[in-house]
Amino acid sequence: MAAETTDTGTSTGTGTGTDADADMGTVTEGDAGAGGSAARERLGRAQAELLAALVAGASAPDGFDRERLAVQSRALVAKRAGVVAKVAPELPLILGEKTFRTLFHDYARTAPMTGGYRRDALDFAAHVLDEGTAGGLRARRRLRVWWLERSGPAPLPGGRVRRWLRLVLGR
Repeated sequence: MAAETTDTGTSTGTGTGTDADADMGTVTEGDAGAGGSAARERLGRAQAELLAALVAGASAPDGFDRERLAVQSRALVAKRAGVVAKVAPELPLILGEKTFRTLFHDYARTAPMTGGYRRDALDFAAHVLDEGTAGGLRARRRLRVWWLERSGPAPLPGGRVRRWLRLVLGR
């Protein structure tokens, strides 16, 4: 049966299930029986290996170009750092843009994001404070205050006013 196009532009019809689909672990309509579960498991494992190589520093799965995966992994870390810098713009100001990027790239290699970008910013700040890599005493102190104001279940009373005053007064 030939594939038909629906009103939404999606294709319907029977899957052909090529040899390439089977090699890559692709689940097709022909896999719907008992073998479908095994194919889904193979696909899930392959996807997990690829994801680990991209975001958690694992080695590249068989069949993938290690160099290209490394380039893509660096691009994803840079994107993650950019979003964290937008969610928490104080971090690049406290640490300096170049230092922020360098420290974040080091952090991201060993710490996959688990709870969203805000949590990632807090975890990054805690990591920098724990490692003592924030730079000078002033930067460490400002980063510690920033982290304390945001890491609790509720913002500290008067935190916004204090942040605004520090920004205006340059402290």
